[in-house]
Amino acid sequence: MTSTNEIRRSFLEYFGSQGHEVVHSAPLVPYNDPTLMFTNAGMVPFKNVFTGLETRAVPRATSSQKCVRAGGKHNDLDNVGYTARHHTFFEMLGNFSFGDYFKEQAITHAWTLLTREWGLPKDKLLATVYHTDDEAFELWKKIAGLPEERIIRIATKDNFWAMGDDGPCGPCSEIFFDHGDHIWGGPPGSAEEDGDRFIEIWNLVFMQFEQAAGEIVGNLPKPSIDTGMGLERVAAVLQGEHDNYDTDTFRALIAASEGLTGVKAEGDQRASHRVIADHLRSTSFLLADGVLPSNEGRGYVLRRIMRRAMRHAHLLGAREPLMHRLVGALVTEMGQAYPELGRAQPLIEETLLREEVQFRRTLSNGLKLLDEATTELGEGDKLPGETAFRLYDTFGFPYDLTEDALRSRGIAVDKDGFDAAMAQQKAAARAAWKGSGQTADSEVWFDIAEREGATEFTGYTATSGEGQVVALVKDGQEVPSASAGDEVIVLTNQTPFYGESGGQTGDSGAITGADGLKIVVSDTSKPLGRLHAHQGKIEAGTIKVGDAVALAVDTARRDATRANHSATHLLHAALRHRLGAHVTQKGSLVAPDRLRFDFSHPTALSAEDIAVIEAEVNAEIRGNEPVTTRLMTPDDAIAAGAMALFGEKYGDEVRVLSMGSTGAEHPYSVELCGGTHVRALGDIGVFRIVSESAVSSGVRRIEALTGEGARQWLVGREEALKHAASLLRTTPEEVEGRVAALLDERRKLERELADAKKALALGGGGAKAEAADEDVGGVKFAGQVLEGMDPKELRGLLDQAKQRLGSGVAVIVAVNDGRASIAAAVTDDLTGKVSAVDLVRAGVEALGGKGGGGRPDMAQGGGPDGAKAADAIAAVKAVIAG
Repeated sequence: MTSTNEIRRSFLEYFGSQGHEVVHSAPLVPYNDPTLMFTNAGMVPFKNVFTGLETRAVPRATSSQKCVRAGGKHNDLDNVGYTARHHTFFEMLGNFSFGDYFKEQAITHAWTLLTREWGLPKDKLLATVYHTDDEAFELWKKIAGLPEERIIRIATKDNFWAMGDDGPCGPCSEIFFDHGDHIWGGPPGSAEEDGDRFIEIWNLVFMQFEQAAGEIVGNLPKPSIDTGMGLERVAAVLQGEHDNYDTDTFRALIAASEGLTGVKAEGDQRASHRVIADHLRSTSFLLADGVLPSNEGRGYVLRRIMRRAMRHAHLLGAREPLMHRLVGALVTEMGQAYPELGRAQPLIEETLLREEVQFRRTLSNGLKLLDEATTELGEGDKLPGETAFRLYDTFGFPYDLTEDALRSRGIAVDKDGFDAAMAQQKAAARAAWKGSGQTADSEVWFDIAEREGATEFTGYTATSGEGQVVALVKDGQEVPSASAGDEVIVLTNQTPFYGESGGQTGDSGAITGADGLKIVVSDTSKPLGRLHAHQGKIEAGTIKVGDAVALAVDTARRDATRANHSATHLLHAALRHRLGAHVTQKGSLVAPDRLRFDFSHPTALSAEDIAVIEAEVNAEIRGNEPVTTRLMTPDDAIAAGAMALFGEKYGDEVRVLSMGSTGAEHPYSVELCGGTHVRALGDIGVFRIVSESAVSSGVRRIEALTGEGARQWLVGREEALKHAASLLRTTPEEVEGRVAALLDERRKLERELADAKKALALGGGGAKAEAADEDVGGVKFAGQVLEGMDPKELRGLLDQAKQRLGSGVAVIVAVNDGRASIAAAVTDDLTGKVSAVDLVRAGVEALGGKGGGGRPDMAQGGGPDGAKAADAIAAVKAVIAG
């Protein structure tokens, strides 16, 4: 067992054989956790289990979790490529116990796997424990037989873990591997601990205490285990390497970049190859998990990683985009363990290519501007931070690229000045991160959920029913009652009202009760994903906690919403059929009056694409197949071909919706979905795409209508066509031909008008033109103001005027939409006396503008105030007159 893939598989198989549920890696974007930009540890997907907000059927789990550390507190980006063990992307192997086994079994599992299963020499291993954790100290002696000198007590926070100031916490025990005395460094806790001889390979966290405000206040009723082992580190140990980048996965990726660049990973080029290999992994997995490059948040971090790798490709001499050509090598190495990588390969390659083409333009422009900005700077000088920020903000030139480009010249960059300039721009994004995903009264929802449990949703089969009021919320606080006129949120033990989630808007309707109670429900939300909160206003009566009430959904609104939701499933399938399997949902809105569907695709859809997709969806609707629902485990559902949507949180049991394809072996669409849907596809009526547009780079949006909404839209279009036909004095069938004829006629008239304007410019020709000439300061002068003249035509007209004048100055001011362009021409014999550039600048100033340029014999400029055209002519004449 030497390959990284074999090590990962062996780890999961071992813990699977020990009663642990093998859990596939969660996405790199944490679900419903605004405190984290990326999943950065193996325990992140289980955070709510450890805090008691969620439960699992199996109290043991094991996983190999994808992790990224490239932003915020855990930021390894600047070190990557220059050290043996820093990465932006890594895999965290872990085993977890949720109130099941504790220290003794955790240590036993770790020691057994390392020494018996993997065969590591016992004399190469040592352990650390928290300095007061006598229990762990004695267990290491008992289970592993480690001598006391190889069990090191550590008093620092490195060996005590906490989730925050409040919640579970406990001591850690770390396992280290000794690479031998030929490498400098000392054991943990020693003065030489920062050396590379002793490397941590596994951290066992013993969650046994509860803390509040940073102080331990008691023991947890059910102590738990959280362990983490970096796959790259243990692979290096098991493969007999000291450097993570010398393991099989990285060797393969580096070999691929060597082959494409023709540059060996030696000397100064070694770091560049390592940066490319590491960043290829993080960018590819982030793209596969739905993150797209942008200028803020997660997308900004992704773009920064991408551009750092692309800069190193440039340093290696790559003259064409490189990164997208390496994706195949990554899929070969890791695609079996992570199938999502292979599924997303087309999108990853397309995005990397597009970004690198764009970045290479940035690189060229930025280096040129940087040279101009540092012309007068020498070794030991410092580039102002404001200049570095302007390069970044205007041209997308990263700070670290500016720093690297100047390093060889001995010029530093004012980082404080750059940060100060950046601070204002990033303030909004930082504020958004602090608050994303949570509301100010989230504690109220936690209190209700812990006390009452989840709301039972009965709306899959009913649109009305009875329930008991379990909580009332007003102005963010729980209240015992509310009366007429109050705006209140009502929570019941069960409800037919669908709470907004999965892109589907919440239901509206009414809640009624004793003594004339009536509440108009305007919306239903789903706090914490398990409560149904009815938001409404009390029209009559009083409502109290504990009351029995009747709940009735607005069925017309629900039916329209169901039709649109089912249509989004059909649309998703049609898009994948037409465009390819890389299409994945990036967002949706399912409302009663419309639907909106965002999906991954790099380019705009053609008219033919839209027509084919629309026709395919309508064919399924006409087939009128029943929509079937099955309850399955998530793993069984995905194995059966169901699409799981990115960003959705699925429980132990999921609803699998199958629809369409009459007589076919497989349904047209199979998706995991908790929304409400039509009973048969014919209930949708008709499907019509009304727009297709871009949302962001690599994400497209389709807006569509169904049923009555689509019918009304078509009626509106028909009425507009009839009105247009009436205006054109033709029939609706002949509108296209009539418009085409009018456009041809218009183009002909525009050409004739342009020719006439040219003929009229500067008085036309012959005696009439000469009569219009003036003598200004002894210089023959011809000037004209023209309305609607294309500025591009001015130079040609002036050339004609120069030929006619023989010796003199010609000026034209062209006015278009309130703005003016001015052009001046001076015959060659007069350029020593009069410069066309000076004339144009005088005219531009009169027009309210600045500048203008060209040659002494021909110049052009413009200004915003076309009403001053005559003043511009006068200003030119004044310059000539001297």
